[in-house]
Amino acid sequence: MGSNPVVGSSPMQPAIIVPTLEEVDNIVPLVEQIEQTNVPFSEIIFVDDGSTDGTREKIRSLTAQHRVRLIEREGAERGLAGAILAGAHDSTADLFVVMDADLSHPPEKIATLLQPILANEADLVVGSRYIPGGATPGWPAWRRFLSRVASGVAYPLTGVHDSMGGFFAIRRECLLRFASQAAGFKIAFEAIVRGRGSLRVREVPIVFRDRQRGTSKMSLAQALRFAVAWSRAIGRRVTEQKNSARPLPAEKLSSD
Repeated sequence: MGSNPVVGSSPMQPAIIVPTLEEVDNIVPLVEQIEQTNVPFSEIIFVDDGSTDGTREKIRSLTAQHRVRLIEREGAERGLAGAILAGAHDSTADLFVVMDADLSHPPEKIATLLQPILANEADLVVGSRYIPGGATPGWPAWRRFLSRVASGVAYPLTGVHDSMGGFFAIRRECLLRFASQAAGFKIAFEAIVRGRGSLRVREVPIVFRDRQRGTSKMSLAQALRFAVAWSRAIGRRVTEQKNSARPLPAEKLSSD
């Protein structure tokens, strides 16, 4: 099924979860770029939150020839974290790669995200803009500043330089165990904070580029609202009593 080239073999191929909202111009280029990486994967799961620009129709047009599936969501269950969890619950994969639909996340880094998990060296691998080798070219100063501040404030709780990153790979068990209650945009943050002490986290550098097609969902006003919500979420985490999590069993996911 599909035209995705598969190189090598693995007992467990990841599902790629892509939340969408009004991304009709980016669907085909994204699928092509993922397939061109030659990374084996089981399917690309697009989770759409009510697009009216033809995004859903574009995704459906690919399902016959590509490993692509569409989940349609409506109403109160919207939100990036909810979309990711919906995709995870609807998949049988034991490993997920999560990425945006706007081509800001580099598909060529998918293999780099997966490698530490497949080698049983990590449970969650984050594509980081804020470690050596990472960058955000083309971002306006206000967006870079707010992102840096939010990530910096979160660092004492996470030990991760870019816990806000939306490009990551994670074991299914860890996502559903540590982020099942996540809401809004902070699913990676939730997983890291709730799992700290037992969740093995790695960061790999990525270049996060601004979108070339479609309309950005980010504005200064939206960024400020998000910064306030982010600060409140961090405040709640600081005052919460942390529940100790039992260590995850070691599990080698690759056959090499």
